[in-house]
Amino acid sequence: MAAAGSGRGGKAPRAAAGRRRPRAAVPGAEGKPRAAAGRPVDEEVSSDSEPESPSLGRRRQREAVEDEVDETPQEKKLRLAKLYLEQLRQYEEERAEDEEEEETQPADLIGDRLREDVLEQKGRLQRLVAKDVQPPDPANIRVLRGHQLPVTCLVISPDDRFIFSASKDGSLIKCKWEVESGKRLCVVPGGKKGTEKQHMGHASQVLCMAVSSDGKYLATGDRNKLIMIWDAATCKRLHIFTGHHDAVSGLSFRKGTHQLYSASHDRCVKVWDVAENAYVETLFGHQDVITGLDSLSRECCVTAGGRDGTVRLWKIPEESQLVFCGHQGSIDCIQLINEEHMVSGADDGSLALWGLTKKKPLALVRQAHGVQEAQGLEQPYWISAVAALRNSDLLATGSHSASVKLWKCGEGFRKVEPLCDIPLVGFVNSLKFSAAGDFLVAGLGQEHRLGRWWRIKEAKNSVCIIPLKRRAAGFNPEAPNTS
Repeated sequence: MAAAGSGRGGKAPRAAAGRRRPRAAVPGAEGKPRAAAGRPVDEEVSSDSEPESPSLGRRRQREAVEDEVDETPQEKKLRLAKLYLEQLRQYEEERAEDEEEEETQPADLIGDRLREDVLEQKGRLQRLVAKDVQPPDPANIRVLRGHQLPVTCLVISPDDRFIFSASKDGSLIKCKWEVESGKRLCVVPGGKKGTEKQHMGHASQVLCMAVSSDGKYLATGDRNKLIMIWDAATCKRLHIFTGHHDAVSGLSFRKGTHQLYSASHDRCVKVWDVAENAYVETLFGHQDVITGLDSLSRECCVTAGGRDGTVRLWKIPEESQLVFCGHQGSIDCIQLINEEHMVSGADDGSLALWGLTKKKPLALVRQAHGVQEAQGLEQPYWISAVAALRNSDLLATGSHSASVKLWKCGEGFRKVEPLCDIPLVGFVNSLKFSAAGDFLVAGLGQEHRLGRWWRIKEAKNSVCIIPLKRRAAGFNPEAPNTS
């Protein structure tokens, strides 16, 4: 199999020359050490901060020596493995009691869960649910209003109970919605440009957001080059990260950690440690603005490079990147399906499925949302949003074609088949599946999230919850992707 290269036909470049060091977490603002408890709230952290302070370095060395004396690496691995198994056993026993699965032994449940975890890490876990999804009834779609101008981004909390959304309007409201009731629980209005220091919210268009896998932190990025970190439960702002030199266009937490990846129109990716309130490093390689970013549990992330025509996989420990080419237009959105496959959409109307071992798409659908008449010419509808139900064969795409489309991935992700259309008027600027796959959320606007090329006056700036019903849950953990 051919590995993706740094250009159109070479190998992936070693990124050491285009990276900013050190890898060690740099403390915020003034480079002062801070204790784990009582860390300053709403503190500004810059990627241009000073190197790690001597006092903090000595403290970490002492802690490392103490850890080495108290516990060897093998003992630590064994202790953590036992702790994980015990937590897993308790969780599965509780779930078995709830579901009254008395005939299944806890040991079997733990074994199944461990096998599932291994398959997920290898990118081979695939839930075959697409064939069982029924076309949603438009009458059951719930519309949540509250944003004055187009919704640009949204995320769903890990427990599927809340939806966080952000907008590009002057006040840039950031809302937290309760899924069951549709009630607005928290609204943080924006402020005027230049008031970020005094005002709690953003003072420019919010373009992206991410929530940590434990639901503790929410991160938002805006056109004013700022990343804000929030307490997801209270919507209280905790920190501001600075360092990007243009609009922040993509955010993603690494699953199972508080490591945050950010992408920007300044063409670089930055790595942050939110728990430590620290900047880690900067990655370079794209030749045009980065329009989207995603990550899962591996220490890597994927990005869409706009008009440079590339999708890139950034391998952080290896200090390298893989480059993928296949779209003819600007690549505007991207999401990982599992650890080995991803989906992207472009303004040439194409939808592409990728395997991380191939530098060309495994499957490509051109004019996925059809074509439109514009000044006597036929132009494809831009793909403005993509979503994937993690570790499954179900995809969703959005455009301004008056519908959201559901798709089924074929075997080995080498084919994409349309399932159904869901009528939604307006620019679909963001799409997210719930973790359980029982609903899909769309962020709608009268304009595209990155510009004002068109305006659809009849569209409503809103968040739409689309219920998804399945005839039967199809699950095949043994179905490997051999691409």
